[in-house]
Amino acid sequence: MPDFSRVWDVLVIGGGNAALCAAVTARQAGCSVLLIESAPKAFRGGNSRHTRNMRTMHPEPTSVLTEAYLEDEYWDDLLRVTGGQTDEHLARMTIRLTTDALRFMEASGVRFQPSLSGTLSLSRTNAFFLGGGKALVNAYFALAERLGIDILYDTEAVDLKMDDGFVREVAITHRGFPETVRAKTVVASSGGFQADLDWLEKGWGPAARNFLIRGTPYAKGVVLRNLLDQGVASVGDPTQCHAVAIDGRAPKFDGGIATRLDCVPFSIVVNKDGERFYDEGEDVWPKRYAIWGRLVAQQPDQVGYAIIDAKSEKLFMPSVFPAIKADTVGELAVKLGLDPAKVEATVAEFNAACVPGEFNSTRLDGCRTEGLTPPKTHWARPITEAPFIGYPLRPGITFTYLGVKVDENARVRMDDGRPSANLFASGEIMAGSILGKGYLAGFGMAIGSVFGRIAGREAAKNARN
Repeated sequence: MPDFSRVWDVLVIGGGNAALCAAVTARQAGCSVLLIESAPKAFRGGNSRHTRNMRTMHPEPTSVLTEAYLEDEYWDDLLRVTGGQTDEHLARMTIRLTTDALRFMEASGVRFQPSLSGTLSLSRTNAFFLGGGKALVNAYFALAERLGIDILYDTEAVDLKMDDGFVREVAITHRGFPETVRAKTVVASSGGFQADLDWLEKGWGPAARNFLIRGTPYAKGVVLRNLLDQGVASVGDPTQCHAVAIDGRAPKFDGGIATRLDCVPFSIVVNKDGERFYDEGEDVWPKRYAIWGRLVAQQPDQVGYAIIDAKSEKLFMPSVFPAIKADTVGELAVKLGLDPAKVEATVAEFNAACVPGEFNSTRLDGCRTEGLTPPKTHWARPITEAPFIGYPLRPGITFTYLGVKVDENARVRMDDGRPSANLFASGEIMAGSILGKGYLAGFGMAIGSVFGRIAGREAAKNARN
């Protein structure tokens, strides 16, 4: 049984990448550290265990990244997907510090593999974890244990008792029993509220009940709600979230990245009425995959259906669920539960609008439609070769963007603009400062890694003083 009568230098709330970066950094600075993770040990790591890579600035090729990816291009990519809803100072700082974060990861025992190409188009921008996010989390936890960080699983922070911006103590439940933890400084790295369907429904309405939660079921926003109720400044829109189109057969919670579908750029996507509703070939997939969850969420019953033919079957990573195949478009529609006549008409209209071009699955190409609404601006090829293939789509929520406001030192701000005396934040709980909407593949890990290290460093300084 832990000694709850002691006072730690730093308390870290959370067990994902951002929390672990903070805990390790603070411990390496000489502080005593307690990390509390609400999940059982077998499910530790939050959403980080479902990740694959981190978007990383680099001036030249590395062992796992090709060519160069510089600050201005990285910033331009982020600006486009967020539509300007970002804090440029914090965003550029994050971008620049990803280079150091990559070195920190490697020094912490995280291993990398050559980046993937093809549909993902990430070989130049994203460093992939060998073994995925679970291996990354395990490496950090192993290091934390070697460093002597105290770790409690099945332990949830329920109330950060604040007095004029100062966290006096934290009420927790440890394996179901109430306890109190005292620490000189606190780092909140406990994620968003995406697993709380009641909270999601407040922003999205009844449609939220049809959402699937890709990540951990333990991210219910308990700490976030507690802090906002105590006058911590908020940032981000409660209706904005990282939502991707995933296989509609995925589980309600914790399906992870394996449930994502990357076939959209090479398909047409129809709703339950058999109608297309958006340009499937608007841009390369890493810059557009995160808009498709919201698009599907806006359709009747929050469902969509991707339809391709044999020409495109090998151009993307397949779903973990078997593809639905048929010898004709009408037969496929029936198997998908759609009106065959309507789907046949939609496919015929699309095929007639395709303009011949030089197809290239790895970049923006010349294959487009003409006179079609909505258009398909790239990778548009007639759907004519059997077998015809379909996948059901549902919105898969990864994380929410409503969070607490922080400064460049990861210090949490109060509603009146004052900094908290001893509270810092990192990861999804503060990412709304940088991601107002949209998403770039691997950027969530970039924010968590950079601000986790900053929060750990600054919390350690604060504890020593």
